[in-house]
Amino acid sequence: MVKAAVLYEPKVPMPIVELEQGAPKAGEVRVRMAAAGVCASDHHVMLGQTTFPMPIVLGHEGAGIVEEVGEGVESVKPGDRCILSFVPNCGHCRSCRTGSPQLCDTNRLTGTRQYDGTFRLKDSEGKDVHQFAKLGVFAESIVIPHQACFPISDDVPMDVASLIGCSVTTGVGGVINQQNIRPGMTVAVFGAGGVGLNAIQGAKLLNASRVIAVDIHNHKLEFTYKFGATDVINSRSEDPAKKIMELTGGGVDFAFDTFGGAVTTEQMMDSLRKGGTGVLVGLAPEGMTADINLIDLVRNQKTLIGSYYGSASPHETFGKLVDFYTRGRIDVDSLITRRYPLEEINEAYDALGRGEDGRGVIMFD
Repeated sequence: MVKAAVLYEPKVPMPIVELEQGAPKAGEVRVRMAAAGVCASDHHVMLGQTTFPMPIVLGHEGAGIVEEVGEGVESVKPGDRCILSFVPNCGHCRSCRTGSPQLCDTNRLTGTRQYDGTFRLKDSEGKDVHQFAKLGVFAESIVIPHQACFPISDDVPMDVASLIGCSVTTGVGGVINQQNIRPGMTVAVFGAGGVGLNAIQGAKLLNASRVIAVDIHNHKLEFTYKFGATDVINSRSEDPAKKIMELTGGGVDFAFDTFGGAVTTEQMMDSLRKGGTGVLVGLAPEGMTADINLIDLVRNQKTLIGSYYGSASPHETFGKLVDFYTRGRIDVDSLITRRYPLEEINEAYDALGRGEDGRGVIMFD
């Protein structure tokens, strides 16, 4: 039996329950969870803004220690400390073969089931329980594909490792892995949450000449200076696109929407200079669309692209980020402002919903 937070229906607090957990099958591992990040993507499911089958154990940003391996697993062994990837790619679909494992077709098709189409969790009534992103890290231990595991050394704390599993890779990776981005460019980041703070760090890594943070909370904007912002704009009090035009003399070279919404995407595109690129990083609620000025897009030769999970192989980006962290080139420790036991997971998401600074982390014994 394993203790887990289970979402049975949207907008209802998650109870902590005991679930029956199956053994790892071929190609799978059992991981004892050490830390799990409190991410907005899970919050979208909790609020009913993103549809997933239920009951489900949420959580996709995590780190843990391998306890048991299934048949044929050679990539990790018991005792390995690992960052967990929420896209444990299959390695043989078209996306994987063409160099985009973060877009793995097989992973997308099998969804919340393991790769053989079955489940590893059951509740007290014998009902199958889904695992978000095949992980479901809001549980004491998880059975997952071995491809999710990226071994790390002992000098990377587990709470730091958990954030590298999602927000750091999505934010920093979404900047440094973009084509045509160069040192000295001007950058705007819309949204100062966990991913936005890391996008700011990514721009700093590339020696951006100006990094402009945009948000609706002054306290969050003040927090961005710690990670490399040079200017801040409160979009509740002034038009961010107009202000960015004034600050830069014509717009930024790259802008990143790390929030994911119609308004922020429209503002992002309006803040670009001629030939600029807007990168949509944050996931919007299902069905949301943005009103993009098509004449502006063509006449000013702007580009709008999406970035999923750092725009590149998660494992390759994990390796870079661990190196950056251990050499002091990125600050992950300061991102963590709140720690909770699993029993306080609903309080953790209440804090996220209030827009508190930094990232919350669930810590396991």
